[in-house]
Order: sequence, then C-alpha cells, then structure tokens
Amino acid sequence: MPYDKPLPHITALARPFWQGTHEHELRLQRCRACGSIQFPPQVLCRSCLSEEQDWTATSGKATVYSFVVQHRPATPAFVDDLPYVVAVVELDEGPLMLTNIVGCAPDEVEVGMPVEVTFVDATDEITLYPFRPRMSS
Repeated sequence: MPYDKPLPHITALARPFWQGTHEHELRLQRCRACGSIQFPPQVLCRSCLSEEQDWTATSGKATVYSFVVQHRPATPAFVDDLPYVVAVVELDEGPLMLTNIVGCAPDEVEVGMPVEVTFVDATDEITLYPFRPRMSS
C-alpha cells in the first residue's frame, strides 16, 4: 500500500541525514573542531561556530523528553492513526529530536521512557524514523 501522508522536503543541508535513514541508520552532524553532535543540521556548530561538520552514526537510543497524544489529526491524512504520540526524545548522544512513538499504546508512553529508533520506508527515496519502546538497555 502506498504511503499517503505528507513527506519531508529534503534540503541539501539535510540530505546526509535522510541518506542515513534510507540505509536504516540515524546519522547526525558532528563538529570536527569540538566534537559536539547536533540536530537538526546547521551550517555552523552551535557550540563553537565552526563550519567543519561531519556526519556520524548514532546508537539510535533515546529517552522520551516530552510528548503529547494527538486526538485531532494534523491533517486529514492522519485521521486513521488517531490517537498517536508526537514526542521529543533525547538521544543518548545528547541532541533532542521531534518524532513519533510507535509500538505501544499512547497511554503507555511516559517521560523518561527508554526508546530506540525504528525505520519506515515510506517511499523509494524517503525513510522515516519513529521511535519505539526499547527492548533492552
């Protein structure tokens, strides 16, 4: 069944991130000058303002930092998913990411819950990155 929900617009700056998700790997920018890891992608390092950025694979492990349970769809395309969880997760490497929590009932999600990335191949070009409860530490 074709994916029929809105998809991200991939910019040149974010292309390495989306190439990583396509390969089922969560990659983030790492500053070559200070080692800081950041998300979303930026031209300059938020810590030292260097323009020297590499991309590095992360563990894909995180904890739920904050979340809401959506009872009204953001667009009609999400009506069949109600209710669903929109969350901010804190990656073990430090950055915060906006995502969805899948693989459990919305009333089971809680702040501090350990989660891990999973991948949804939405199209031949776009792979999304929801998080699910972590099976083991």
